[in-house]
Amino acid sequence: MSGAEVTRAGLRGERPGSEALFGNGMNGGPGGGPDGGPAGGRRRGAREAEFTSYYGRPVLKVPHWAATDIAGYLFLGGLAGAGSVLAAGAELTGRRGTARAMKLSSLGAVSLSAAALIHDLGRPERFLNMLRVFKPTSPMSIGSWLLVGYGPLAGAAAAADVTGRFPRAGRAAACGAAVFGPAVAAYTGVLIADTAVPAWHEGHRELPYLFTGSAAAAAAGMALLTGPLPENRPARRAAVLGTAAELAAMHALRRRTGMIAETYRQGTAGRLLRAAEVLGTAGAAGAALLSGRSRRAATLSGAALLAASVCTRFGLFHAGLASARDPKYTVEPQRSRPGGVGRTG
Repeated sequence: MSGAEVTRAGLRGERPGSEALFGNGMNGGPGGGPDGGPAGGRRRGAREAEFTSYYGRPVLKVPHWAATDIAGYLFLGGLAGAGSVLAAGAELTGRRGTARAMKLSSLGAVSLSAAALIHDLGRPERFLNMLRVFKPTSPMSIGSWLLVGYGPLAGAAAAADVTGRFPRAGRAAACGAAVFGPAVAAYTGVLIADTAVPAWHEGHRELPYLFTGSAAAAAAGMALLTGPLPENRPARRAAVLGTAAELAAMHALRRRTGMIAETYRQGTAGRLLRAAEVLGTAGAAGAALLSGRSRRAATLSGAALLAASVCTRFGLFHAGLASARDPKYTVEPQRSRPGGVGRTG
């Protein structure tokens, strides 16, 4: 037992170095702390405690989605929506070959996109269950109803063009699909940003613009690849504008998201996004300079633009998975905010 004795003046006979920290450590000492150091219970030279997850395990449940289903769904939906805008523009300006090619492309893309989504859901009735309510605050609900409205219009426009029947109804359907098209192209960016996955959630400002630019470049690439050479001037302009918008949005995303931007530069995501930048720049340059004069240049430029858009969607998908696996991308951004986890004062 200790020989210390409690008196009105305090402890008498205590052993040296046996002081304890009470509460927040503000219990005396000439410097305000118990050992003469600063008040607050932290000894001089002590580091701030690191906040990590339990045994370093992910804080979030990593999405189990298959890349071919979800990243493919993101790409195909964008191609379909932007393609309908180009199809309507070609229809209204007398570019019949490009209009038909883009109507068929959009119908095929939205069909494959829906198939990929249903395959990921596991059972077709799960998609129907999402239509039981209309919830304006839910990107998933809005997206489901967008597809329901857009798909039949895209199908009617393509069918009327191929069969030659009901041309006025077909033109109206093409214009209706073009009205839905921009929302179909952009909503998937809002959809993934509405999750808790750090790389997606922190990019909620830029992702809709990035997806729209990528979709426009992909649709322009499809028009260059499949449309007649004399009709591809609007597609060449769309290729340049779409690629520029995509690159600008990606630059803004990397600059604003701080340490989370590491997930866009490293690993599989980094390789895919670098490839997207190279392919997109090459495709846009080819479209601007050569594709109006050479069928081969138009084909190569169109293929490069499509490949760039695919790489963008798959790269963003893998960046999201990487950010969910590493707990630091969940914890550190929260700590850096005022009043965040692990911060005091």
